[in-house]
Amino acid sequence: MSKIMVVEDDASLREIYGIRIAAEGYDIVSAGDGEEALAMAVREKPDLILADIMMPKISGFDMLDILRSTPETAGIKVIMMTALSGDDQRQRGERLGADRYLVKSQVGIEDMVNAIHEVLGDKPASEPRAEQPAEPAMPASLAPAYQPSQQSSYGPAPINPAQ
Repeated sequence: MSKIMVVEDDASLREIYGIRIAAEGYDIVSAGDGEEALAMAVREKPDLILADIMMPKISGFDMLDILRSTPETAGIKVIMMTALSGDDQRQRGERLGADRYLVKSQVGIEDMVNAIHEVLGDKPASEPRAEQPAEPAMPASLAPAYQPSQQSSYGPAPINPAQ
């Protein structure tokens, strides 16, 4: 089972992300800033870090730079998830070695989960259920003979101005 570290200074988002990711069967550890995340990364050795960029103490960019420069953490996969949508920010993240760069306002939580699966190269713990059709399909043998009634049991009869 893969271990994922969620690094987010907003406690509510950190909890929401952790709950949703844990539902996929991953072990979760979390940190509230880049400094705490660096210490935890060496100790916990997560398979992937999902990190915000704008954080107190050490930014996500600086954290990523240090992770990539440290032999014990250089191979950890990293997804940057941020409010910063500029191309220069994205390029900086890619240059520093982010495996994925997601803009919070452009993705939902399911997009984040899909990105985690793609970066780790695994598949979801459970396949999504196929939606059931609203009504059963009519057998082809009945289709030519089927004539809907003029009156519906679900509402008043249609008004026919010719009557």
